[in-house]
Amino acid sequence: MDRRSPSPGGGKRFFTSLLLFAVTVAIVTGLGVAGYVFYLLARLPRVDRLADYKPPIVSQVYGDDGSLVGEFYLERRIVVPINKMPRKLIQAFVAAEDANFYSHKGIDYFGIIRAAVKNVLSMRKKEGASTITQQVTKSMLLTPEKKFSRKIKEAILATRMEEKLSKDEILYLYLNQIYLGGGAYGVQAAAETYFGKNVDQLNLAEMAMLAGLPKAPNAYSPVKHLDKARERQAYVLERMVREGYITPAEAENAKKTPLSIHPMKKVNNEQSAYFLEQIRIQLEQKYGEDQLYKGGLKIYTTMNAEMQRAAYESVRSGLKAVDKRQGFRGPVRYLRESEVDPFCGKVEEGIDSAVLKTGETYQGVVVGFNPAKGEVIVRVGDRKGILSRKGMGWAGRVAMVNSYGKPEKGNRSLTLGSVIEVSVVAPEINKEGAQFALDQTPEVQAALVAIDPRTGGIKAMVGGYDFKKSQFNRAIQAKRNAGSAFKPIIYAAALDKGLTPATIIQDSEVEYPDGAGGTWKPKNYDGIFRGPVTMREALTNSINIVSVKILEQIGAPYAADYAKKLGFTSQIPANLALALGAASVSPLELTSAYTVFDNKGQLLPTSLVTKVTDNDGNVLEQAPAPVPVPVMSPETSYVITNLMQSVVASGTGHRASIIGRPVAGKTGTTNDSKDAWFVGYIPQLVTGVWVGYDQERSLGAGGSGGQAAAPIWAEFMQKSVSLLPVEDFEAPENVTFVLINPRTGKLAREGTPGAVMECFIKGTEPSSYEGDGEPSARAQARDN
Repeated sequence: MDRRSPSPGGGKRFFTSLLLFAVTVAIVTGLGVAGYVFYLLARLPRVDRLADYKPPIVSQVYGDDGSLVGEFYLERRIVVPINKMPRKLIQAFVAAEDANFYSHKGIDYFGIIRAAVKNVLSMRKKEGASTITQQVTKSMLLTPEKKFSRKIKEAILATRMEEKLSKDEILYLYLNQIYLGGGAYGVQAAAETYFGKNVDQLNLAEMAMLAGLPKAPNAYSPVKHLDKARERQAYVLERMVREGYITPAEAENAKKTPLSIHPMKKVNNEQSAYFLEQIRIQLEQKYGEDQLYKGGLKIYTTMNAEMQRAAYESVRSGLKAVDKRQGFRGPVRYLRESEVDPFCGKVEEGIDSAVLKTGETYQGVVVGFNPAKGEVIVRVGDRKGILSRKGMGWAGRVAMVNSYGKPEKGNRSLTLGSVIEVSVVAPEINKEGAQFALDQTPEVQAALVAIDPRTGGIKAMVGGYDFKKSQFNRAIQAKRNAGSAFKPIIYAAALDKGLTPATIIQDSEVEYPDGAGGTWKPKNYDGIFRGPVTMREALTNSINIVSVKILEQIGAPYAADYAKKLGFTSQIPANLALALGAASVSPLELTSAYTVFDNKGQLLPTSLVTKVTDNDGNVLEQAPAPVPVPVMSPETSYVITNLMQSVVASGTGHRASIIGRPVAGKTGTTNDSKDAWFVGYIPQLVTGVWVGYDQERSLGAGGSGGQAAAPIWAEFMQKSVSLLPVEDFEAPENVTFVLINPRTGKLAREGTPGAVMECFIKGTEPSSYEGDGEPSARAQARDN
């Protein structure tokens, strides 16, 4: 065999070919990369638009005294100019996030190398190398996709941004844009969220704590994890010392500075939710989502913050009282032993305070019993406390079963793993020893609306027990039978037809054809017939039969038309059942109608918003001065008010008298106690309350208007009237008071037993005394 060595020329050609191939691949790859880069460059957003960038700004809602009562936003951000931020705050963020910020051109190459070395040595990603400029690029110009192409875009845009914007302009964007936990975007919102301060009021310790948040806002939250937050704060202070921004002594002093973590009270809280939602619906229709949620509108409203808080608290406590009268419904659910820890972990995530808040209600899990003392050991999140026998006294006898699982009999027993609601009587210490009381979320609902009768402005509105669970605003959207709360409208119509408070009507059994071949027999609530009574007595005691007879006398179509003049837009049936409140109306409608009685017979349109301006202060809308529409005489409105004062003084609305000033009002209870009402007023404020189930059913024992609705009204008014001076209802000149005998409806002489002063529109008062030769009114009533 002929073996020959390879020729030198062949090897040379091979290496030449290989080199040519490598160069070709390099050129093609380079062209490909260049093409890809040019492709990316062509599709990159423009950086120069950031110079005029306006971050999404919170729209703020103000109450009638100028206080902040609500906010609308997608991101809670309050923009602050860079020159209004403390220099040390800026330095704290730079030291913690990008020490070379003032020297690099968008990309910190030394930082990348340093981070890579640390990550390799630790065998995990321990440190990132994104500059502040890159973070601004990432959050404001790019999508959150995790691709290599985004890193290239980020680097290019960061370099371009450094060419177009100054360092202060970049910091302005960064410090107003960054998310710092707790729903706060930007340093101003964060200062409010964690410390209840404006950014220019922060001390060094607080600045360093905020600067430590960007890395992990939840993990380093001073509200939830104060120890970890202090560790991160110490790191930031050490970085500031290393960069020469502060001295070691300043750092040590800041570490020792006590921190007062008291978040600024959130204004979009539950107490105003229904009111704010109604405003949101109106303004979103008018200005669109972008302007409402991002445009920084200033919205001025009729809400009184103190009254709104009182309304929320009164509805909540009143509904709990109504619900607890129905008894304990049993645990919300039953957990297996293995489910307790995960469940409590989720509860703990939702607790936004270091200790449980006194008076607040939480879901807890039964984890043990102390039978000797009749106590239940309850775990709420990571905390434990005691539910004493006294704390669940309202529930009656509750059995305790020391095992997991649903009890075999009944649903009122407490077993291990029972999920129950507890309110905090006394908070825990070191997560132990809290004192609880058994609670229960009511199934019954309510609505409350309060109106200034002189302006039509709605001062407070609550549309249900819990807005989070039901956004249905019962104050406006629910249409329910008004019951006897509608009677004052019938009586006012009767006054305008010539009847008077002293008119005698027979309270006796009566029946009417029902239109279907049968008969309708109206009944009194208490089943008692009183014989001849005055109109005043009939309204004071809410006598149904007399109201039906009054409506029969004046005519149902007339009364229905009269009601429409008072502003009702719901259908008002023109039949005799209207005397018992057979009209389905909203609480807002009924309360607004009562403002006519309180405002000398004049109707004003109700309103929520008085003015809206844009972020620059330009007025977008301004409510005109309300124009009152006279719908009844001042005399009629005063007399019906005077009649309703008797309802409170000695009738079904006596619980309202607790406010200790002149008040008029009327209760309402529908068949089977499905709806309970109380609408009442003082000269400066009209308030209506409705209580009932969404799916109509009886409110049970204590479900009348006087027992279920009036206490809510009274609690609200007690808290609200302290803001208002005491006033009495002013009688018009054309109203006169004369002494009458209420048994006869005729004039009475001084010293007549049982004689009372009665009010009349001049010209309608009785003109004769009993025994003057004419039959008495009572005798006339007996003849009817």
